[in-house]
Amino acid sequence: MRQFTPGCLALLLCAATAQSQDPNKAVRIGLTYDPRSKPGVVVLPVNGPGADSIRAILQRDFDFGGRIAIVQYDAAAGDTTADGLPNWKLLSQLGAVAAVQATPTATGLHVAVYDVVRKQTPLVRDYNAPAMSESRAWRAKVHDIADDLEGSLTGTRGISCTRVLFERSRQIWVVDSDGEQVTQVSELGNPLSAAWHPGGAMIAYGTYRPAQIVVHDLNTGTKHPVAIGSGSYTTPAFSPDGSSVLYAHGVDDGYDLYSAPLDGSASRRLSVGRGSDNISPSMSPDGRRIAFMSARAGHPEIYTMDADGTNPDLLTPQDFAPLAYRAKPNWSPDGRTVAFQSRVSGRFQVMSIALRDRSVRQLTSDGTNEDPSWAPDGRHLVFTSNRGGSLQLWILDTETGRARQLTRGTASRRGMWSPRLGGKG
Repeated sequence: MRQFTPGCLALLLCAATAQSQDPNKAVRIGLTYDPRSKPGVVVLPVNGPGADSIRAILQRDFDFGGRIAIVQYDAAAGDTTADGLPNWKLLSQLGAVAAVQATPTATGLHVAVYDVVRKQTPLVRDYNAPAMSESRAWRAKVHDIADDLEGSLTGTRGISCTRVLFERSRQIWVVDSDGEQVTQVSELGNPLSAAWHPGGAMIAYGTYRPAQIVVHDLNTGTKHPVAIGSGSYTTPAFSPDGSSVLYAHGVDDGYDLYSAPLDGSASRRLSVGRGSDNISPSMSPDGRRIAFMSARAGHPEIYTMDADGTNPDLLTPQDFAPLAYRAKPNWSPDGRTVAFQSRVSGRFQVMSIALRDRSVRQLTSDGTNEDPSWAPDGRHLVFTSNRGGSLQLWILDTETGRARQLTRGTASRRGMWSPRLGGKG
């Protein structure tokens, strides 16, 4: 059984550092390309320790981000350098507007980005990285570098240096956003519905035995309950400022929502369901509103209310069909959209509703699809699907409709995407 070890996440959180630059300040490269298309970028061959892995990770991260078109380079096409300079003619013939050259160093990676159109080198940067022997931390750093480069190339920082919590075999697991480094993180009985702290160093989940909501520090391995007692506790979610945990608590007659401060003070009840189920809270990024599922109208729908539990409002259009069922809301990082699952023709599908005009969009149709959770870029969603024959996590690019499978093997469900775990620039 593989477990998170103390200090592991601290290594994941290392920020990119660059010589003579502020590591927390993003650098935007003014590439010349049609803004209606994705810039073509070639990742040049890498020489030195970990060469194949470095190039493969950068290419895959750019591709998965959906904002860059990877230009394939075949060595038979010719040398990418000429007289010590980039072979501008060849790179242009390949259809690239930019090229990325990564070179391992004694302390990390030296990276140069070439602007093929202007025949310039607008970005040269040295990144510190752990030794390759520290496999997880080293891979996390390469993901972080890919995210930084994507930000420079497109104006939007990537999401490769993120992870996804999920349930498997009655335990909580975590996986990198590219499907690698699958690791068990819980060891308590029947944990479920895990959530990330906005700082990325803690998670929360409910357990049946004992009935409680647990906060688990991934750096130290310590765990402590923030709510415990009779009945059941489920669907925790942190507030955007990380100061409290929202959760659902039920005894005999329905569930209601509560808020438990992390400082140990008493929990506060937020909803009064009068026997109905009120679960799955998701707070808006500004901390002012809470989206949640409620069956107060006779069947599950998505509602919102103020952070103190006042002013509840039906968000999803009322559906009077006998099997109507909307659940699992997840507020997008930009605050504009709520994703949720809805029963359509007898199967659950992932939907989104715009807060501005309450227009609803169906995002999936292949198989049964549930449990949506937004990536930090507000463009990608992780969700549970049986489209491959068993319950697994899949990732959807909501702009292009492209879906890719994230987990394999033993059935997996209820994915929850982390915040960015690398540099914040």
